[in-house]
Amino acid sequence: MARDFRQAADAVAAQIAAGRLRPGDRLPTQRAFARRYGVAESTASRVYAELTRRGLVVGEVGRGTFVRAAAPAADPALAEPGTARVDLELNYPVTPGQPEALAAGLARLARPDVLGAALGPSGAGGTAAARAAAAELLARPGWAPDPAGVLFAGNGRQAVAACVAALVRPGGRLGVEALTYPVVKAIAARLGVTLVPLECDAEGLLPGALLAAHRAAPLGGLYVQPTLHNPLGTTMGPGRRAELAAALRESGLPAVEDAIWAFLRADAPPPLAAYAPERVVLVDSLSKRLAPGLTAGFAATPAALTARVSAALRSGGWTSAGYALAAATGWIGDGTAAALSAAKREDARLRAELAAEALAGLAVRSGPCSYFCWLELPPPWRADTYVAAAARRGIAVTPAASFVVGSHSTPAAVRIGLASPPPPVLRRALDTLAELVRTGPDDLGPE
Repeated sequence: MARDFRQAADAVAAQIAAGRLRPGDRLPTQRAFARRYGVAESTASRVYAELTRRGLVVGEVGRGTFVRAAAPAADPALAEPGTARVDLELNYPVTPGQPEALAAGLARLARPDVLGAALGPSGAGGTAAARAAAAELLARPGWAPDPAGVLFAGNGRQAVAACVAALVRPGGRLGVEALTYPVVKAIAARLGVTLVPLECDAEGLLPGALLAAHRAAPLGGLYVQPTLHNPLGTTMGPGRRAELAAALRESGLPAVEDAIWAFLRADAPPPLAAYAPERVVLVDSLSKRLAPGLTAGFAATPAALTARVSAALRSGGWTSAGYALAAATGWIGDGTAAALSAAKREDARLRAELAAEALAGLAVRSGPCSYFCWLELPPPWRADTYVAAAARRGIAVTPAASFVVGSHSTPAAVRIGLASPPPPVLRRALDTLAELVRTGPDDLGPE
């Protein structure tokens, strides 16, 4: 009787559990595995798929299959607060005096008449006061949204989800940068949307790649981060934005512009929405500007798309709560949002300088005033082994695989978030990460 593939997978799993196969060890080819265990090559393929499903191994295009350096997290990266002593995975900046500044705005809501109104139902369009405040907050030099087109979600992620649901039908295709925000991958999976990775260069998305992908098989839309791309920190120049806007017009495609980190680049060009206002929905939120615990997401929509996005917000249950929207309106109106945004721009600048000093001489990509940086690892490091080595030192960073779209080869790189720990703790952690790169995985002594 032929050996069941699960039995063979159990045998390999036992070797991993016993330490006979260690993190980073390369498994034999499927043909060699089939000969060793006396199974068919098709069975060996099922064994490797089962080991991958269990989270015990990871395949790398062109290199083979390796034992994972650590068990995968129960929640996707960037989804929940981490448990490491120094969390450089999530980015939730808090500046001195922030709670006190926000408390003053909440005090206004304690009046019974104001609270009564805030606790009532809130639709996707919010209130006239909220739309005017949000339009004021989202305005950039060279562009300001029409308050009539501003819609509200519970947070930025929900605003992105509503836009994708509105613009791309289930089974459709959404163009994204080849490395993209991990939450978009989860949103697309839940909506039944296929992500199509598009080639980028040092300045960002290549407009020609968008047109080529659309010609190969029609896209339903585009999701893009023109300013402070997460995770690379790149910012498109005005010329590239104009070229991308022209590509959107040529293809007839709508786009979702993620501007959630853009407030950190006061010197950035006008948003993509300024170059193609009839085709681009700009998404922003207060989670990074203010705090994630009481936030609101914004979608500044062109007139032709307002009804579709509004319907998606309602049907998805993604509209903003009235209390959060009232608080946000007050914080914008009294200048709290602007003041905290300015404080975080300065904080991000200082942390970016600190990271540049600590990681000097290493292959790092980032941007001025960025709360994250992309660290490219030299051989023989791989992302998963580096993440595991950092975790053993009490530091959480995000592997490149979290950002990769499709079956493209995963780069040996990690994203380092700079926003959460106090600066002295951040500096020590960055020094440790830099030393770890230089030490290399083969030279690590006992822990």
